[in-house]
Amino acid sequence: MTPEVHAATRRAIEDHSIDDPGFYVLQGHYLTSTSDRATSIARRLQDLGEERLADMDATGISMQVLGLTAPGVQMFTPDLAVSLAVSTNDQLAAACRRHPDRFAGLAAIAPQAPAKAAAELSRAVNELGLKGGIISSHTNGEYLDDPKFWDIFEAAQSLGVPIYIHPTTPPANMIMPFLERGLEGAIYGFAVETSLHMLRLIVGGVFDRFPDLQIVVGHLGEGLPFWLYRLDYMHAVSVAAHRYESMPPLQRKVSEYLQQNFYYTTSGMPWEPSIMHTRAVLGADRVMYAMDYPYEFVAEEVALSDALPLDEGEKRQFFQSIAEKVFGL
Repeated sequence: MTPEVHAATRRAIEDHSIDDPGFYVLQGHYLTSTSDRATSIARRLQDLGEERLADMDATGISMQVLGLTAPGVQMFTPDLAVSLAVSTNDQLAAACRRHPDRFAGLAAIAPQAPAKAAAELSRAVNELGLKGGIISSHTNGEYLDDPKFWDIFEAAQSLGVPIYIHPTTPPANMIMPFLERGLEGAIYGFAVETSLHMLRLIVGGVFDRFPDLQIVVGHLGEGLPFWLYRLDYMHAVSVAAHRYESMPPLQRKVSEYLQQNFYYTTSGMPWEPSIMHTRAVLGADRVMYAMDYPYEFVAEEVALSDALPLDEGEKRQFFQSIAEKVFGL
């Protein structure tokens, strides 16, 4: 989080100018709470130097791929969002130049201005050397399966870079049952909202239009690896019955898009049964290590991941070579 995004976010919290309850329970907590956890995370989010590097050294992390934290710039007016994205990318690229062996970056973009978002992605990749884009899922309740956003996907496919879809809290028309029990964030709401976004992209035909587009998601696919059989079955019977006008026939099975157009990180999920299942059903060449830093900064998870039942070649792939391929490192 850059100083400019931090300041704009604090102003929005103080003015209560964002019409999104999730915004206030997410960044409202991390930027105003005085708890040890919140203050530690807020401090680490803004550090692109010594503390971050020390944390990496302490946990055996050679390189971080950095992206603007959720909800990015997607809650702001289009003009402000575009301006903040540009300044964020300039600062991130400068940090990567200072530490080229330790940091790589994903470009912040403003989907609420799709053409400008595509142009900024191109600038960030071609001029700044960033490695893709990052979008914090929905933008004011709208999802990227809407063709009005497809300039972004066209740019990513043309540039040969991935888009990382990072979770955020569910939109206003979805969040209340989660909020009532504190389930809107990483404990569950993130996974529900982001897996919904993934399925909307598939069912909406995004990958039939952009077959080479690659999307990266965290948390081992937000639960979808467990659902592959049912997704394929229910999608097929619904299409055959012409049940939904919004669900046209696709060129492939739902599971095949998940196996061919998505990559998955283990962020926040250092648990052997889930990692091995995801590798088994989506492909070992699609699952890579990540730490959910700084929100889930647990040094022990590196050791847990290193203890996975993988041979040395598989570990190199899991920890290193998939990321090198996906992000062009």
